[in-house]
Amino acid sequence: MTAPVMVDERDRPEETWQDPSRGSIRWKTLLSGDVTASEKLVCGIAIMDAGETFALHSHPDPELYFGLEGEVDVHINGTVHRLKPGIALFIPGNAVHGVIHADQPVRWFYTFAANAFADIAYTFA
Repeated sequence: MTAPVMVDERDRPEETWQDPSRGSIRWKTLLSGDVTASEKLVCGIAIMDAGETFALHSHPDPELYFGLEGEVDVHINGTVHRLKPGIALFIPGNAVHGVIHADQPVRWFYTFAANAFADIAYTFA
């Protein structure tokens, strides 16, 4: 068992994909075993400005999005779900999902039941 970990989002750097075909989404990792003394949970804040994208992708692990600011359409297996503040969106494992186009700035909390972000096996369409 690990000790409690407290992370201030303001202290975390923004990250992005090195491959632009994955989209222009940015994020701040809050908990991940490779950067914090934590286990069995990965979470962070996803950040998109108007006009940005998050390419359709899948991963074996289920994921949860929780809307914090702004609104955006999240495509999951061909169905559009509007994410907005206060909405929790469960994404089943292996579901193809992403944000084709953000029409306004948006931020959401995301989480996986995994030890580290690097353990999430992304497959991009």
